[in-house]
Amino acid sequence: MPTLHAVLPDAVRDPARPSGGNTYDRRVLAGLAAFGWRVHEHLVTGRWPEPDAEARRSLADAAGHVADGSWPVLVDGLLASRSPDVLVPLARRAPLVVLVHLPLGGEPERAVLAAAAAVVTTSAWSRDRLVEVHGLDPARVHVAEPGTDPAPLAASTPGGGSFLCVGAVTPVKGLDVLADALAELATLTGLPWHCLVAGSLEVDAPFATEVVEWTRRAGVTDRATFAGPLTTDALGDAYAAADLLVVPSRVETFGMAAADALARGLPVVASDVGGLPRTLRGAGETLPGLLVPAGDPAALAGALRTWLSDAGLRERLRAAAAARRPTLAPWPETVRLVADVLRRVRG
Repeated sequence: MPTLHAVLPDAVRDPARPSGGNTYDRRVLAGLAAFGWRVHEHLVTGRWPEPDAEARRSLADAAGHVADGSWPVLVDGLLASRSPDVLVPLARRAPLVVLVHLPLGGEPERAVLAAAAAVVTTSAWSRDRLVEVHGLDPARVHVAEPGTDPAPLAASTPGGGSFLCVGAVTPVKGLDVLADALAELATLTGLPWHCLVAGSLEVDAPFATEVVEWTRRAGVTDRATFAGPLTTDALGDAYAAADLLVVPSRVETFGMAAADALARGLPVVASDVGGLPRTLRGAGETLPGLLVPAGDPAALAGALRTWLSDAGLRERLRAAAAARRPTLAPWPETVRLVADVLRRVRG
């Protein structure tokens, strides 16, 4: 039976800290186990990606539990990006595969990726970025895009006014941009709309408090609901009830929420950043949504107003989103791609 050691942040198993990266790690490890792999998880505590003393001790302890040998070690990039002192020596003892969700850059990341037997990224954008920034051999950097689960088409409403945003209330996810855009949208149109924000308010609690308070001062608390993290079933219900997904991120390597929306035929208004445009289009040219500059509340508000006021546009984007559904990769395909890399480095 093939064996894998997986070194991951402990947040991967914390339901109070949902993220696309955590979901990806869980789905891939569960899929590998279903494919017959014996998976040993080593959960690392402490603060990441800027490790404190506890984090460094925990990672060193996890690495110490990996025996020398030919079985691969899969390390989440959040840990790898700042830990060459632990992981470069580990790479000499066992085949090291680094799973990079978000390239962070810097010499520590470069050292670990150079020592790794292979690198797995979650988007072509991330692969190209790593090759460019760190000068990696493209043949060592592999793409395994996040999968989606089959889902029924969302039941859209005639006016299109049910917005959904999925992501932690943080600057990276652009929730301040969304708050400003919603405040402006309230002055631009009298058409009905409501935005549900499904994501943690604890990852950056001071920032989240400011965002929620700003929506109160802007007078849109009746139009914006900050629900916190939702369970899998509740989040599925939120997608099913939505007309449009809004992704205001400043940084996004792939955009799992966008893929999950498209799996339900939901159009997406998103920042034109990172891997998001490719996630929306796939291999085709038709865009199942609207792209706006990152960090631009006025542009986001304008796109939302256009969506609300143009019924023909809504129908065209819904048709494009429905056409994108069958081209999305399922999770077993993601797992197969990762398994192929692990088998290669084992030799």
